[in-house]
Amino acid sequence: QVQLVESGGGLVQAGGSLRLSCAASGRTFSSYVMGWFRQAPGKERELVARITSGDTTLYADSVKGRFTISRDNAKNTVYLQMNSLKPEDTAVYSCAARRIMSRVYEFWGQGTQVTVSS
Repeated sequence: QVQLVESGGGLVQAGGSLRLSCAASGRTFSSYVMGWFRQAPGKERELVARITSGDTTLYADSVKGRFTISRDNAKNTVYLQMNSLKPEDTAVYSCAARRIMSRVYEFWGQGTQVTVSS
């Protein structure tokens, strides 16, 4: 079992920055693929970024060059640094974990609201 708790959301003006954190429980955190997802009102949930145990990263086209995902296995924490934020980045952001050989993210945090004002 992995429990995930996000923090760092809030209200920011367009062009600003926020850093989200996701603290994980469990001794096997380093073996999981970690992802950040977001869901805006009326829209489907989308994968924003993910990072493997070997620090390989993948980003949605909409955030490439603006967002950076990273992990600190010693602290059981994954981060999402968000720069040059846009109003369309407004959403509930959630972190999730999946096993390396699985395509399904089976563990989820409760989510944190990010609101970008124009």
